[in-house]
Amino acid sequence: MAQEIKMSAAGLKAMQEELEYLKTVRRKELAEEIKEARSHGDLSENSEYDEAKNTQGLVENRITELEQMVKNAVVIDESELSVENVSVGTHVTIQMEGEDEVEEYDIVGRTEADPLNGKISDESPVGHALLEKAVGDTAEVLLPTGHTVNYKVLGITHSAN
Repeated sequence: MAQEIKMSAAGLKAMQEELEYLKTVRRKELAEEIKEARSHGDLSENSEYDEAKNTQGLVENRITELEQMVKNAVVIDESELSVENVSVGTHVTIQMEGEDEVEEYDIVGRTEADPLNGKISDESPVGHALLEKAVGDTAEVLLPTGHTVNYKVLGITHSAN
């Protein structure tokens, strides 16, 4: 059985749009690139042809990957989302033990993760440790180095997604 992939409605829409683009526009572009490269003759030493075929393979793999993700997508109904505990679809304010800096993150499914923009996956070390925590709770995070850090949950709201 395939694993469910939790995501926002906006995340699913973006994924469907990328899939549609790859299937309708990018496939046609690549077919033209391959046709053009073939017209240059000997395929055994035709780097344009090789590059176009490699790109075509990557695009087809991405299409297959997106189709599976869309098929297994479970859209989080944010109107029914509780902010009593951290879960996918919530915005969390945390503070590392011993630090003054406060950090804020949206907890998202793995396909929407974008740490540089404050979106961390529920499967990441920090995201996973925060799941089900309430305001005032402390989450212990095991780092790849083997050390642990503690984050105190200061606030939980609906994600602005």
